Amino acid sequence: MAHKKKKESPGLKRPRHLATLLSVLVPGLGQLYNRRILKGILLMVITVSFLITTWNYIDIGIWGLFTLGTVPFEHHSIQLLLQGLIALIVLIFGLTIYAYNIMDARRDAIAREDGMPNPPLLKATADFYDRGFPYFMILPGLVMLIFIVVLPLLFMVSLAFTDYNQYNAPPRNLLNWVGFDNFVNLFKLDIWKDTFFNVFTWTIVWTVVATSLQIGLGFFLALLVNDKRIKFKRTIRTVLILPWAVPAFVSILIFSALFNPTFGAINRDILSQFELMIPWLSDPFWAKIALIMIQTWLGFPFVFALFTGVLQSVPADMYEAADVDGGTRWQKLKHITLPHVLFATAPLLIMQYAGNFNNFNIIYLFNEGGPAVRGQSAGGTDILISWVYKLTFETNNYNMAAAITIIMGILVMGFAFFQFRKTAAFKEEGERY
Repeated sequence: MAHKKKKESPGLKRPRHLATLLSVLVPGLGQLYNRRILKGILLMVITVSFLITTWNYIDIGIWGLFTLGTVPFEHHSIQLLLQGLIALIVLIFGLTIYAYNIMDARRDAIAREDGMPNPPLLKATADFYDRGFPYFMILPGLVMLIFIVVLPLLFMVSLAFTDYNQYNAPPRNLLNWVGFDNFVNLFKLDIWKDTFFNVFTWTIVWTVVATSLQIGLGFFLALLVNDKRIKFKRTIRTVLILPWAVPAFVSILIFSALFNPTFGAINRDILSQFELMIPWLSDPFWAKIALIMIQTWLGFPFVFALFTGVLQSVPADMYEAADVDGGTRWQKLKHITLPHVLFATAPLLIMQYAGNFNNFNIIYLFNEGGPAVRGQSAGGTDILISWVYKLTFETNNYNMAAAITIIMGILVMGFAFFQFRKTAAFKEEGERY
């Protein structure tokens, strides 16, 4: 009881407040007050070194981030934007050290109030090494992640709120922050609204139909091969997985030649026998049909291999019990096979949909998103990702490309998160923790 009263005495709470205040004013000063001399000096040196080496860069960077320059030709808005984002990351890193300094000083002061002596230098170093070793190990990877992944994402998001396009490009012109104007124009101006609506609807149809077909075909073939009456299972599995073994871009280029309406084997050697000549590359409808068929061919081997492995893990006694109860093939498929397969593969199937939503390779390699459509900046088979590519590298509409990319990211993340939350595997994983 005496010890508890001693802790609750207002006079003895002063060290923690004083140490916190000193650390707020000068990093390391609170540690010196707590008689952690080496730690305090080290934090002071780090603070002074950080300010000397980064102050000018942060100052110019934050200024450039807000203004994007004030003098054309002399100031380059893109360089200032990039420097501003880097300065922001560096500033956050410095503030993290500053916050650690404050919390550390307060923690040491609380320990002093509780009558705990300061640990010896060697023990303090060993404790710091033990606690900080995992952080030191992940620090290089974290730094690379920030500058290779986070920084480009921030740069892309920033461009969506500027007026950076082929008619307003630095250094001849300075960029300006335009807020949500690019997003408003995307849904308001006819030149953007019609194209966005057409491309978006085709992207959804492409994602749902192509992915569902490859999953359905893979599941159907896996069921057939898994049937006890099928012989030469290994040979059949090897043959069905062969399309997966060939690089996708090679297969797509071959299919592009096969579907060529002039010299392609599909029209010349197959459909010509029925007096048919389908414009696979010049008509948007038939080009979309061809793309869906090609993606089904390219995508089903992975799903087939996935389902084949899962089907072999279904306990045989479950089917035997169903036979005893008089269950039909459809009932066994519905109540035993499908729940077991979907439980094990749902996250991967969701990723199949997300991957096809941004499947740039097949769209661009097959016919570069063509054919051209009058009044649109996108081709007849362009999906959102291939349209973004054209806006970026062909028409230099960087601001609109960035805005569309943000919308794509939100859609994919929202769909994946919603579906993951509904899968039984995700729920069971959450219940474990």
